[in-house]
Amino acid sequence: MSGSGRVGVGIIGAGVISEQYLTWMTTFPDLDVRFVADLALDRARAQAEKWGVAGFGTVEQLLADDAIEIVVNLTVPAAHVPVGLQILDAGKHVWAEKPFALDREGGRRLLDRAAELELRIASAPDTVLGRGIQTALRAIDAGRIGRPVSARAVFRSPGHETWHPNPDFYYQPGGGPLLDMGPYFLTALVQALGAVTRVQATATRARAERVIGSGPRQGTVLTVEVDTQISGLLEFAGGATATVEFSFDSALPYAPVLEVLGDAGAMLLPDPNGFDGDTEVFPWGGEPVTLPVAANPGRGTGVLELARAIRADRPERASGALAFHVQDVMLSLGEAAASRTAVEVQSTIEQAPLMSEDWDPTAATL
Repeated sequence: MSGSGRVGVGIIGAGVISEQYLTWMTTFPDLDVRFVADLALDRARAQAEKWGVAGFGTVEQLLADDAIEIVVNLTVPAAHVPVGLQILDAGKHVWAEKPFALDREGGRRLLDRAAELELRIASAPDTVLGRGIQTALRAIDAGRIGRPVSARAVFRSPGHETWHPNPDFYYQPGGGPLLDMGPYFLTALVQALGAVTRVQATATRARAERVIGSGPRQGTVLTVEVDTQISGLLEFAGGATATVEFSFDSALPYAPVLEVLGDAGAMLLPDPNGFDGDTEVFPWGGEPVTLPVAANPGRGTGVLELARAIRADRPERASGALAFHVQDVMLSLGEAAASRTAVEVQSTIEQAPLMSEDWDPTAATL
């Protein structure tokens, strides 16, 4: 099913993250954003009216629109699999928010159903498709630091209750810093170093409760049901290794780290939770070099890349298979922390092709 012309898109979930998707998808000429659905119809109406989207209403109404080919699933993590299956059963392609699933069984069900129905399922994070990380990946591919041998990824923050009006799910199964922020860093590492084969980890949680710090629910106490500090060691199929740390327990200012060391130099990559940002290259015996990146569109880039892939009848880059491997790695880290043993990662993945340097989301190509 490749079709022709602009690709019709619908959104399920009109919460906080929908703002970022709608900001950009409504500006891409190759996409036709047609419908916003939510359990709260007033919220769906508000987002549709704000962004000039013609339709709003229930999930069933969205899925009944034959002109919608891709559905963007922005529901809470626990609903990603059942809603994703509902979308596929309606004959539509899926763009899934992360995490891809809460367990391997759910992830496999999504992949298997999509394959059975000959539909596409792709997944966030699409930040890895942005000019920032893509510039860094091209530099690694070109040998700017030689053969990559190790990497380090660090995300630390005090927790999302400091800014999010409804942060409950970040502290429930499917949340926590590993499943929330891990996809950004781990997807970039897999694209830079290849598939992960083995992991070790430790995990803790600093507090049993969190307090919402802003919005109408300010002062509400949340029970913490997940680990909020995870440190891990990854081994990659090509022989490289990486250390990773994901934390909601840090009072330090947000300062993400993503670095790759090679046998001919080192590289500081931009924040993988963003679409732009400069890359710093430190060659052995030479002067540091900055690879600047211009401003870049944001969330929704992966939906556009999926749409163009459907029309061109080629594989999408931010595939469900890639998201499943990253999910498998995260689940393996959790299992390694719980068992205090090394865990072999059973899934594997090939690195997706790099984006063309002249790939232009603002161009009308369909």
